[in-house]
Amino acid sequence: MLPPKTKRLTREYLYRKNLEGKQRLRYEKKRKIREALEEGKPIPTELRNEEAALRQDIYGSSLIYDNLYVKVHVYISKCRVPMSRIDDEYVNTQRDSKILLTTSRDPSASLLQFAKELKLVFPNAQQMNRGGQVISEIIETCRAHDFTDVVLFHEHRGVPDGLIISHLPFGPTAYFQLLNVVTRHDIKDKKTVGTMPQVYPHLILNNFRTKLGERTANILKHLFPVSKPDTKRIITFANQSDYISFRHHTYEKHGGPKSVELKEIGPQFELRLYKIKLGTVDQNEAQTEWVFRPYMNTAKKQKFMGG
Repeated sequence: MLPPKTKRLTREYLYRKNLEGKQRLRYEKKRKIREALEEGKPIPTELRNEEAALRQDIYGSSLIYDNLYVKVHVYISKCRVPMSRIDDEYVNTQRDSKILLTTSRDPSASLLQFAKELKLVFPNAQQMNRGGQVISEIIETCRAHDFTDVVLFHEHRGVPDGLIISHLPFGPTAYFQLLNVVTRHDIKDKKTVGTMPQVYPHLILNNFRTKLGERTANILKHLFPVSKPDTKRIITFANQSDYISFRHHTYEKHGGPKSVELKEIGPQFELRLYKIKLGTVDQNEAQTEWVFRPYMNTAKKQKFMGG
């Protein structure tokens, strides 16, 4: 049973999300009329009946707004891109991320080790033993304690094979297949990996070019707070053929600014997105935004997130 405040906030969020489609359609109509007027082209046929109302909405009444500055200000405000659910989901990004990490029930030692290392990768992260708790209880507790995200790890026969990122309080939730995991613990030469720094890292997001790619990059980047300029820790998410490689480095400038020594400190893994849901992970009825289908593999050289 959700508390009254959570129910009210959820209703308000769903109402704003339902308005998004209407606002986007009206914005596109205004954009087409504005472009036609600026370029001296005819008004599109399908918009001629609405031209007067849309033009009034864009420019306002010249009888009222005689001052040029005011007219320009109104023009800009009327024609700006309407906020989307993505803006709404991450509206509280002025505060640093606060992440809870947990696993599936009865985790193996290797999954616990992987979760322990990811706790050090994500700043402001806390690890919780799952025990007998159900997902809905975990999500509600995290909402009450102002967590921004919940990350769940899954495994198959002792090998980590799944990662779920659920943003709070309303979503979205991204589901990833987890591949080729190499933990710091697996590397025998401890001098090679060194110690794990705790400073906020620089973030590199490479080759997320499509709408889906931008959406995925947005979900990943909000797991990390803004770094300081002099930080020497780098985390990379590099997309290649819809497989996202995670790499973790530090660097030193021993011989001046043109001499950089890059050191990989682990862990390593790859992610493959297979679903994005608009709600949180405990909401089975939430709308699916995107899902990978088996027949999608038949499309030659089709890239969903980038080139």
